[in-house]
Amino acid sequence: MKKFSLIYLFWGLIFIVLPLFLILAHALNANTDLSDFVFTLDNFSRFFEPLYVKILITSLILAGLSTILCLIVGYPVAYIISKMSEKVRNNMILIFIIPMWMNFLLRTYAWLTLLGNKGLINKFIGLFGLGPWDLMYNSKAIMIGMVYNFLPFMVLPIYTVLLKMDTKLIEAAKDLGANDFEVFTKVIFPLSLPGIYTGITMVFIPAISTFVVPNLLGGNNFYLIGNLIEKQFTFTGDWGFGSAISMVLILIMLLILVVPKLFNKKIKTGDLGGDIF
Repeated sequence: MKKFSLIYLFWGLIFIVLPLFLILAHALNANTDLSDFVFTLDNFSRFFEPLYVKILITSLILAGLSTILCLIVGYPVAYIISKMSEKVRNNMILIFIIPMWMNFLLRTYAWLTLLGNKGLINKFIGLFGLGPWDLMYNSKAIMIGMVYNFLPFMVLPIYTVLLKMDTKLIEAAKDLGANDFEVFTKVIFPLSLPGIYTGITMVFIPAISTFVVPNLLGGNNFYLIGNLIEKQFTFTGDWGFGSAISMVLILIMLLILVVPKLFNKKIKTGDLGGDIF
C-alpha cells in the first residue's frame, strides 16, 4: 500500500505543488522570466488598488448570490428526490448528471439562444404581449448561467447526505411527538448540514473563478476576477500580476474550504447546541 501511496504523492508534487510554486514565483518576480528572478511585492500591492478590489467584491457578490440561489433551488430538489423510490430517484439524479457530460462552453452558449432579445424566452412571452425583456449582458444573465452550470454540485452532496440519513432518528422524533415541521428543522436539516457546506463549497469556488460565463452572458458590462486573471495571461502578458491575483484567489478558496470543515467537526462531535425537543 505504501508503494501505491508514493505514486499519489509523486502525482501531487508534479501536478499540484509544482504549479502552485511556479505561480507564486511569478507573483513574487519583478521580471517575466523566472531565470532572471528579482523579488518584489509590487504585483500584490497593485491588486489592492480600488479598481481591482471593486472587481473582487463584484465577483464575491455574484458568486455568493449564485450559491444562495443554488441552495434555495437545490435543497428542495435533493430532498424530494431522496424521498422517491430507488428506480425513480436514480433516473432523476441521472437527469442532473447528463448535462455535466457536455462541454461547459457549449452549455453556456445554449443560453445565448434562450436569453437574447430574439431568443426563445422573449419569443414565448411575446405570445402574451409581454417583453422583450432585457435578459442578456447583465448580472441576471451571469447568475442564470452560474446557477444552471453549478446546480448539480449543490444537489448531489445534499442528496447523498439525505439518502444516507438514519431513518430511525426520524421515526424516534415522531414517536416523541414531533410534527413534520419539527422533524425537518430539528433532525433532518441539522444532519444534512455537512452536505450543505460541501455543496456551498463546490458551487462558490468555481463560481468565483469562472470566466466563460461572464464573457459570454455578461458581455463587456461585467469584468469579474476570473476574466481579469485570464486577460493577464492571454492578452496583456503580465504573468506576474496574473499570478498574484491567482494567489489571492487561492487564499480565498482555502478559507472557504476551512470553514465547512470546522462546522463538520462540530456536527460530528455533536456540538449542535441545545436539545432537539
